[in-house]
Amino acid sequence: MKTVITFGTFDVFHVGHVNLLQRAAAFGDRLFVGVSTDALNFSKKQRYPIYNQKDRMKIINSLRYVNLCFEEESLELKRHYIEYYKADVLVMGDDWEGKFDEFSDICEVKYLLRTPSVSTTQLIEVISSSED
Repeated sequence: MKTVITFGTFDVFHVGHVNLLQRAAAFGDRLFVGVSTDALNFSKKQRYPIYNQKDRMKIINSLRYVNLCFEEESLELKRHYIEYYKADVLVMGDDWEGKFDEFSDICEVKYLLRTPSVSTTQLIEVISSSED
């Protein structure tokens, strides 16, 4: 059985997220998804997600492409997560191109093209500016 793993915040869930997860799932028999905790997201972006980690995990867990969802507590633990879940393939969006090549010694690393014109950050900016 081939296991695929991916990671993300998955805030303000949109079609780009669906596309990534659907395409990632196609690389194996099961898909495990690490969802960034609220604290990790704050440390990366200096803001908390719109939806809290419990709600974001509930959304990801509800998808038919996803077999397991877990909390990603630290970017530095990616190797641990890959080994712990015995992942054969790591899939990330191409905005991370090259940043996870170091894990090619323990799994296959794939970067997928992002869905054009869809970005959580842009969606949040559009929503925020329309409230003014």
